[in-house]
Amino acid sequence: MANREHLALLQQGAVTWLEWRKQNVQIVPDLSAANLCGANFRGANLTKANLKRANLDRAKLIAANLYGANLSAASLCEAELIDANLQKAELVDAQLISAQMMGADLAYANLIGADLRGVDLKAADLSHANLTAAEFIGATLSEADLSVAKLSRASLVYANLTGANFSHANLSSANLYEAEAIATYFYRANLCQANLSEAHFGGAYLFGADLSAAELYLTDLRWTNLSKVNFTNANLIRADLRGANLSRAIFIGANLTEAKLDGANLSKAIFQGAIMPDGKVRH
Repeated sequence: MANREHLALLQQGAVTWLEWRKQNVQIVPDLSAANLCGANFRGANLTKANLKRANLDRAKLIAANLYGANLSAASLCEAELIDANLQKAELVDAQLISAQMMGADLAYANLIGADLRGVDLKAADLSHANLTAAEFIGATLSEADLSVAKLSRASLVYANLTGANFSHANLSSANLYEAEAIATYFYRANLCQANLSEAHFGGAYLFGADLSAAELYLTDLRWTNLSKVNFTNANLIRADLRGANLSRAIFIGANLTEAKLDGANLSKAIFQGAIMPDGKVRH
């Protein structure tokens, strides 16, 4: 439970809270399980605060400093976290449904199992963040930095990933069904066994990515850079690869039935055991 003194100080306003924190830098504020629904903490210093299981629904945390804070199992639905500092914060199983987090800094944050449905993370920094099994259904991640992030088993169904950076990210077994990933950067990303069916990757950069055993049914991959991509045992039935760069790509055992390859660069691509668009197996 929250420390009553800490809670009372916080409720006295930003000036009182800031002064107390300056004078008590060694104290870790305990606001766990506190009901702070709708509160205004714009620009507040909540570094390393214990906010575990706190109710921060619709709270205003614009430009707040939550560096290293513990927000595990906290509820931040519809909260305003625009430009907030959440570096290295603990957000395991946190509820962030429809939160406004544009430009927020979540580098190295732990969001395992967090619910981020409908969240707006445009231009946010999620580099190196642990987003394993997180829910991003219908979320906006356009222009966000997710380089080296862990997104294994994450759900990005219907998410807007336009222009985001997933360089070296782990998206193994992630669900990107009907995601918008136009001009998105997936340099050497791990998409092994991921579901990308009916997603839009037009103009995306996937050089050296691992798409082995991935589901790419009806996926739009027009004009994408897929050079050196591993498509081993991937399902590319009716995928649109027109104009794509597939040089040195590996299609061993892949299914390309009815796939569109018009204008694609297939130089030095390997199709051993693949089912080609005409239904014939390449030997």
